[in-house]
Amino acid sequence: MTGTSVNRHCRGDMMASFVRQILTSLTYEPSASDMVPARDGEALSKLEQRLTSFVEQGTGTRATISIQPGDCMVWDGNPRDQPGLNPDSCRSLIDSIATEGGNRIPVLVRLAKPEAEAPYELLVGSRRRFAIDWLNHNGRSELRLNALVVDLSDEEAFRLADIENRERADITELDRARSYQSAVDRFYGGVQSRMAESLNLSNSQLSRLLGLAQLPAEVVAAFATKEELRVRHSEVLTPLLRRADTRACVIAEALVIGEEQQRLAREDERMLPAATVLQRLKEAATPSRPAELNGEAVIMAAGAAVGRVRTSRTGELQIDLTVAETADVEALLASLREAILTGRANQMQLVA
Repeated sequence: MTGTSVNRHCRGDMMASFVRQILTSLTYEPSASDMVPARDGEALSKLEQRLTSFVEQGTGTRATISIQPGDCMVWDGNPRDQPGLNPDSCRSLIDSIATEGGNRIPVLVRLAKPEAEAPYELLVGSRRRFAIDWLNHNGRSELRLNALVVDLSDEEAFRLADIENRERADITELDRARSYQSAVDRFYGGVQSRMAESLNLSNSQLSRLLGLAQLPAEVVAAFATKEELRVRHSEVLTPLLRRADTRACVIAEALVIGEEQQRLAREDERMLPAATVLQRLKEAATPSRPAELNGEAVIMAAGAAVGRVRTSRTGELQIDLTVAETADVEALLASLREAILTGRANQMQLVA
């Protein structure tokens, strides 16, 4: 074995040992006192503390490589909303990297598959990659992205990204929940208990997060922003959505609220807060407020709300309908007929 091969082998063993320690020793739910201020005033996550120590102590100096931001594509198992990154949200990090001449805390990458568009996949460090890329396009083309190359399976990469992202305020609960929903089947064979054990979560904690990910699109759209939608909201709404008699009422009200939110946004007015949205959705499912009092009937197809029938001021039935290209036309027509009959019944009760 040549000297170069020996060095490469040693570096590989060193990185494997380093990552293994991170995955087995880091706790998942940090407290504010655990966060160490960085030079730019931001708090370092526990993972970033480890990476900083690894490099600054000289342990990982020879393992660090310098690459262009375009040399790595963000791994699709990372829950971070990439389009949500912008110069304003990353301003302090951009300023710090510009001052120091690079990212002091390395990103973590792994070798991409041969057919991939870039040689590396970015596992940890989306904000640092964005900051370097932004600086490259704004007067600092000489800067490169400092990275550590790690050899991880998809499941290990998911756990590592999860460790970092749980400590980030800009990762919404909905983003995290949706990443968990995808990961259950992708990395854990659909076995929820396996995933909970791997992530150091209780089954009930994981179930609550998955409940958030499973909220219908109409309900999600009823909230002003996805940042406002929390696990505690899904804990209230999920039982109502599991019952056929209340699910239709909740979705119908969510459609109404969603339209109202869009109108408020267009008119640049304050949108309805989460507490108001939640209260209205709960009231819609209350037995003391039957559907006929709203003068509306929901059109359901394949378990999803595709429209509604409501009574106009002139006594006519108005139909709002959204038809997807893949919709079952026969089933849709049957649902539409049932909704119209329900709407007529509601109309007669309102007159009476």
